[in-house]
Amino acid sequence: MRREALRLGFDACRVTKPDAIPHAPEALEIFCAEGRHGDMTWLAERRDQRADPLKLWPEVRSIVMLGMNYGPDFLAPTPPQAGNISVYARNRDYHDVVKGKLKLLAGAFLARAKILGVEGDAKVFVDTAPVMEKPLAASAGIGWQGKHTNLVSREFGSWLFLGSIFTTLDLRPDAPEVDHCGSCRACLDACPTGALDSGKIDARLCVSWLTIEARAQIPRALRQKIGNRIYGCDDCLAVCPWNKYAQTAREAKFLARADFCSPPLEKLAAMDEAAFRQKFAGNPVKRIGHARFLRNVLLAIGNSRDVSLAPLAKARLAHESPLVRGMAVWALKRLLPPDEFATLAEENNEPDPEVQVEWEF
Repeated sequence: MRREALRLGFDACRVTKPDAIPHAPEALEIFCAEGRHGDMTWLAERRDQRADPLKLWPEVRSIVMLGMNYGPDFLAPTPPQAGNISVYARNRDYHDVVKGKLKLLAGAFLARAKILGVEGDAKVFVDTAPVMEKPLAASAGIGWQGKHTNLVSREFGSWLFLGSIFTTLDLRPDAPEVDHCGSCRACLDACPTGALDSGKIDARLCVSWLTIEARAQIPRALRQKIGNRIYGCDDCLAVCPWNKYAQTAREAKFLARADFCSPPLEKLAAMDEAAFRQKFAGNPVKRIGHARFLRNVLLAIGNSRDVSLAPLAKARLAHESPLVRGMAVWALKRLLPPDEFATLAEENNEPDPEVQVEWEF
């Protein structure tokens, strides 16, 4: 199976058992009880299945964990007048790429088993199902969960997409990986909002959650800390010392497109919904929708301090979404002279109370 996995483009392939993460139910229960999952209700609703693979599929006997490297060929600072898109979202949606390869691998694996006289079944999962990929990958020995809670590999650093094949076949498990973080706290110190606490994360403070998952307005106290990150954040991953062993992705669909590296905020803010859908077709950014995308872009414009971008924010004061209008107000308050903003505020006729608060704050 490992040979076929490598041929299909996977970089890691190891086996674990469905009962290999006995600590997961309690840890997940505490995480949700403390509200650290934010408004990701889907995470809490199926936490019993998420924490115990046997509750997701009682017939599973082995879990094959796969890793696919998406290491960037370069990491350059993003200018304030450009948007910073997370490395994983600078080309094709990994869900589509990885799932397609998982199906091929599972099919080949079951066919080979049948030739040997063994009948079996398999299910493949990539992120969207209630599967705790990171603890399972650690139990299979692909890596360990760092203090930023992400998986770290000695061969590929922090840049691994994970997928799994659940099977009814009884496979020999691999040895788990041990924690190699030691006293390092680079990821903890790099987090712009203080979302990390030595192996624990509060999604409500995480820039990735705020720019991707959060459906409400981004809290005012966190906006300046987000800077020009318009989709996700790589800060805790990028500083990991284990990335000195990282390799550039082999899969061409994971190599960054030039237009997704530091795209000008001016162009992003001017996009209508049709242009947004066209540009991000087949890309993860599409999932947040046009309104939340504009919310993030306007936040970045406000943080840019570039007065020349003020007309773009002003043009969005008439947008149908309160999220967009509210962030447009916040951006203008940061870009315009106080007297000019006060004049705009007097002229506004905002019906939404939350947006009106932005004018008054």
